[in-house]
Amino acid sequence: MTEQMPIKVSVVVACRNETGNIRSLLDSIQKQEMGGISWEAIIADGMSDDGTRQVLEACSIADPRIRVIDNPGRIVSTGLNLAIRAARGEIIMRMDAHTIYSSDYCRRCLEVLEQTGAANVGGPARTRARGVRAKAIAAAYHSRFSTGGARFHDVSYEGWADTVPYGCWRKETLQRIGLFDEALVRNQDDELNLRLERAGGKIWQSPAIVSWYSPRAKLSALFRQYFQYGFWKVAVIRKHRLPASSRHLVPVVFVLANVLLAVSVLAAAVAGAETLRNMAAAGWLAMAALYAGLTLLASIAAARQGGWATLPYLPFIFAAYHLSYGLGFFLGIVGALRTPRPVAHSESVFTQITR
Repeated sequence: MTEQMPIKVSVVVACRNETGNIRSLLDSIQKQEMGGISWEAIIADGMSDDGTRQVLEACSIADPRIRVIDNPGRIVSTGLNLAIRAARGEIIMRMDAHTIYSSDYCRRCLEVLEQTGAANVGGPARTRARGVRAKAIAAAYHSRFSTGGARFHDVSYEGWADTVPYGCWRKETLQRIGLFDEALVRNQDDELNLRLERAGGKIWQSPAIVSWYSPRAKLSALFRQYFQYGFWKVAVIRKHRLPASSRHLVPVVFVLANVLLAVSVLAAAVAGAETLRNMAAAGWLAMAALYAGLTLLASIAAARQGGWATLPYLPFIFAAYHLSYGLGFFLGIVGALRTPRPVAHSESVFTQITR
């Protein structure tokens, strides 16, 4: 790469404390078959303190195409924006530390971007997991029962979409619509794609663009992740004054129904209203039975794809998806009602649990 050869592609990454994944990511980047296209990778490190920074700096010394910059904000949106501003390429490709990319990933992105005329392109969210529990989480990830049928969970879908994992844009597109919203700790990619569509751009998903996402392996980490998704989805809806879709509302309605019925049973018992208590208890049990039945059916369907060894874990994983997202969404609504303006990430306790 010389001064006479302008850089065409800039790969941008935001990461923090990723010792378990960073070497695989760097390997994926360096093995990209670019077909003679000049490229660089800019990795915004969120002040890692687990050895990630040392790995990155050693790699950047060995390969000058890889640059490491500081991300004092420590969250994804601030890191990506710093990397995009520092990028010299005309095409921006986002990558993530929890994902492995096929060797033709970048080349396919460029081809699809050119062929479709889309403003953003990407592939479906394929998963690759190790261990039965992680495979169960991955199987649930692809189920409509847990995620509401978002197109990027369908590995065979090709066509126009409302969002895609990661993304590939012309830099001028991002400069025109604005970069990632730094007030958002989560859901910043969905919000950017929403702005892109409102500005007249389109998004294309192609199965030819191949990558493998590594889902969280622990139930507690999954719960925390989807709690954050639920909470920050409210901020996106509030910012753009959009009605929430049924996909976003079902989990929070489920959580609230459980809370209200439980409170009704306890209040009726304290008040000695036996009839009301019995009615509330019957309603609660009926809802629980319906949910258990649907969860069992969804678990069997998911286990057929992910392996029968995952079946014992799946009901608990589905519950984690639903309860965490619903609770996060509910607290996001509470926060919105309490404050007259969207809260910047630096002012929110949820920034801490996201990092």
